[in-house]
Amino acid sequence: MLSCLESAELPADAVEVGRIADAWGVKGWFKVLPHSASAEALFSSKRWFLQPSTQGARTFDGTVLMKVREAKEHSDTLVANAHDVDDRNLAELLKGARIFVPRSSFPTASADEYYWVDLIGMDVTNREGLHLGQVVDLMSTGPQTVLVIEFQEEGKSKERMIPFVSAYVDGVDLPTKRITVDWQPDYS
Repeated sequence: MLSCLESAELPADAVEVGRIADAWGVKGWFKVLPHSASAEALFSSKRWFLQPSTQGARTFDGTVLMKVREAKEHSDTLVANAHDVDDRNLAELLKGARIFVPRSSFPTASADEYYWVDLIGMDVTNREGLHLGQVVDLMSTGPQTVLVIEFQEEGKSKERMIPFVSAYVDGVDLPTKRITVDWQPDYS
């Protein structure tokens, strides 16, 4: 069991940002698979909250706090090491652990940049004020991101997709949780 990490409460604003893939090397380093192509949240926080994998063997229960010494890119992956994880055997016990960091520790986004986690749940209306639905997911299509909007029609839940680009998105208002778009309900 993994007793070197202290038990902790998951912060109220915790966001799952990745998982531990496997041990890396012999000195306690481990590979991390971020959920985002950009791993700023992992790099900015020195306190990661771990929960056990939902699959496979459980080497710990509940939530534990990991104090990160260093996280860095290496070749095509992200690797990290932490206080109290000093050898490969301990690092192997972390395999599959889900990594959470407080949203409050994310770096400040630049103007007109948004974290996906902040967009999910926002209401989407068009220029005429017609409610088009609510953001339930975002999807990267390579050159652009697409908002996945859920709405009700004739008592059934349906989805529409709107490219998250300036040609269609007029504005994002984080405080009111509203996105205004140049889009009509009958667009395919």
